[in-house]
Amino acid sequence: MWIESVNAIDLAVRGMMVGIVASAPMGPVGVLTVQRTFNKGRWYGFATGCGAALSDLIYAVITGLGMSFVMDFIERPSTIFYIKILGSILLFCFGAYTYYSKPVKPHKPSGKRGTLWHNMFTGFAITVSNPLIILLFLALFARVGFVVPDHPVEQAIGYAGVLAGAIVWWLCLTTALNRLGSRFEMSTISLLNRLLGLLVMVGSAVGLLYTLFR
Repeated sequence: MWIESVNAIDLAVRGMMVGIVASAPMGPVGVLTVQRTFNKGRWYGFATGCGAALSDLIYAVITGLGMSFVMDFIERPSTIFYIKILGSILLFCFGAYTYYSKPVKPHKPSGKRGTLWHNMFTGFAITVSNPLIILLFLALFARVGFVVPDHPVEQAIGYAGVLAGAIVWWLCLTTALNRLGSRFEMSTISLLNRLLGLLVMVGSAVGLLYTLFR
């Protein structure tokens, strides 16, 4: 089967892992969150991250629904084998992209903070404008065995885990930024991307080897 056992807690944990991995790379919305945390305050940065988390949830649901339609095909043992290999390769490519990506220095702030809802909406708009994140969710779902279409309650809990994982990441990041203050520079963002990219590459390589030689 696609997933060995259906357990709500297990799916929630897997969902949190997916949410954290999808949110952690410091792309445009990550740099914007850093900028707003420094220039507007912790909660404005966190609101921006929450907007991105909501977009991630939407794309995660779209990806999961799409995979559920072909579940009869991908539940075949031979198909699962190749899907997990493909998922590991895609994750490795994503890790390499994150490792070598260079964050763009944010523009000078306008001086207007706006409302928390406005900051959340802009974070959502930036993230939802990049539908390529579906490829990342495909790779993650394939690797961890996340989709269980015949168990809607457990699956919904799994999606809640995706949202929770993303929110936890943005909360931890903005809390750390609030404590570090001006000591957090663009070079630190680049270093963080390298560490995250390396972790993803190592994890995907281990998953690939496990699939091939278990």
